[in-house]
Formats: sequence, structure tokens, C-alpha cells
Amino acid sequence: MKYRLLGRTGMYVSELCLGTMTFGDQGFWRVMGALGQSAVTSLVKQSFDAGVNFIDTANVYSVGESETLTGNAIKSLGLPRDELVVATKAFGPMSETKVNSHGQSRYHLMNELDASLKRLQLDHIDLYQLHGFDAAMPLEDVLCTLNDMVRSGKVRYIGLCNMAAWQIMKGLAISEKNHWSRFESVQAYYTVAGRDLEREVIPMLQDQNLGLMVWSPLAGGLLSGKFSADGTGPQGTRRASFDFPVVNKPRAFAVVDAMRPIAQRHDISVAQVALAWLLSRPAVSSVIIGAKTPEQLADNLGATKAALSAEDLHVLDEVSKLPPEYPGWMLERQSRYRANSPVKS
Repeated sequence: MKYRLLGRTGMYVSELCLGTMTFGDQGFWRVMGALGQSAVTSLVKQSFDAGVNFIDTANVYSVGESETLTGNAIKSLGLPRDELVVATKAFGPMSETKVNSHGQSRYHLMNELDASLKRLQLDHIDLYQLHGFDAAMPLEDVLCTLNDMVRSGKVRYIGLCNMAAWQIMKGLAISEKNHWSRFESVQAYYTVAGRDLEREVIPMLQDQNLGLMVWSPLAGGLLSGKFSADGTGPQGTRRASFDFPVVNKPRAFAVVDAMRPIAQRHDISVAQVALAWLLSRPAVSSVIIGAKTPEQLADNLGATKAALSAEDLHVLDEVSKLPPEYPGWMLERQSRYRANSPVKS
């Protein structure tokens, strides 16, 4: 296992992060995995033994049960707190009847931070993340609340998920203006078959030195190599019952077709090729992997040993490249003027 700096925090996280969306069976979330305590504890141990020091969860996963199962596993295994980086999130609804059980009001975020700490059985959260953008709340108020959480000692760093580049930059500017704790990480969807993040968000986070955590690196299982272009695949899989995240499927299956010979040549799985491509991207801090079984987890962990050649990466880059889009093609054209200038510094 290799370790990478998470943005400018100075904190090293494993290049693979254990995701916990499969933990618990409450409500809608049971389709993700419905794992109970025994299975959860086993996966947490397997990950830690493999060198994973980063765990990502959320209050909304199985309406709190995922955090509870994760906290029980950490405690029962006696994992050293100073060797773990624990991240959680808040925003989504935690009740169908309580009107203030969602969003990013100070009321809700403060309540949910305390609830997450109790469920995880921890005295602080290493990375507390906004699980989306709340258009009903002034961003200044949200960031003030997050800053107070850091100052209280209950949170070490703050991050965000699923926001546009302009929203992130607005947040960074507000924090700088007020001398508040700033966002240090971005959690976003990014795969070899879904590279939209490269248009705006990745250039922004590289410029601002933000860490990037990738969710759904296999596009909900579509890049595992187990699905065919006609939509058929193994029964019981998440993608079979929950067609998410949104994917350009013709592009995705073209990428899968390109990954198959690479996987055969290296004697690895198609899924490992998809993960290894992500790990080759310079902007990526950590790739979040989830699993229902020890076998799935072992296969994902094996991606850290996959050594794709420059030729392999070129093939994948070409088959998955984004179509030109304005203003990207104009910015690229303009950059050539400076590169080709006869004046040398």
C-alpha cells in the first residue's frame, strides 16, 4: 500500500480508502450490500491488515447504521486511533418525518456531528465533509459552522462532495476572507469511462492544492467487466437493481473492451485495470473502494500492485478521452501561443 498527502493537510492517507456504503440494511441503502456486524468487522480488519488507514462513511448510509457498524468494528478490533483517518459526511435526510433532519443549517450539522461521533465512538472526526451543495443555505453560514467545529476540536479538517468548481472556489474565497478553516478535499465521481471532472474541477483543485477522493471508481460495477453491452450481468449486483451513477454506456463499454486485453496481458481483473488507471492520475489522493465480500475487497486491494505500462495508459486515455468542449478547446489553443513564443525566459 502506498500513501499520499491529502491536499495541503500534511496528512498521509492510503491510496485506497475503505468505503462503507455496503454496511447496514436500513431503508433504500439495503440494495448497496446489507452487510451486518460480522461481515463489516471482517472487511475492516482485512483492509487495515492490507495497509488501508483511511475509512469513509456518512451519516445517511443506512440512516446511521453504517457509522454504528464501522465504530463497533474499530473498537472491537482495537485498531489504533492514531493510525486511522476517519471521514464522514452530512447533508442528506436522516428522517422522513422530522423537518429539520436534512440540509446544512447550523442546527442540523451540529446535531449530526454529535450523532456521528456517538455512533462511531470517537472523540473527533478527521475529515468532515459536506455531502453536497445546499442551495437553501448561504455558504458563509455553512462555512462558519464548519469552522466552529474545527475550533471545537471535534473536527480536524473539512471537505466537500459533488460540487461545481465555481461553488468550491466561492467557498475557498469566503474562508480566506474570514480566516476560517477551508475545504481541504473534494470527493467526486471519476472513472476511466467518466472523465467529466477533468474539464473544470481537477484543474481547479490542482491549482488550489485540494485532495481528491474518488467515489464509485467502477461506475457502480459497470467497469468490473461483468456486464455486457446489452445490459446483461450477474444477478444481485448493485448496478442490476440500481442503475447509478449516470454513465455514457457506449463509451463505458468501449473502455471495457479496451481494458480486457490489458487485464489478460497482466493477469489481473478488468476492475483492477480501472482502479490502476485512476491511481495513475496525478490529481488523485485516494480511491474509495467498497465491497460486499472478502473476495471483492481482495480484488480491489490488488489494484495497488497492478503496473500498467505507458502504452496501456495511452490506450485507455485515447479510448476514454473527452470530446472537445468550449472553452476548453480555446484555452488549449491559446496555451500554444505562449508555448511556441520565440521569447525565452
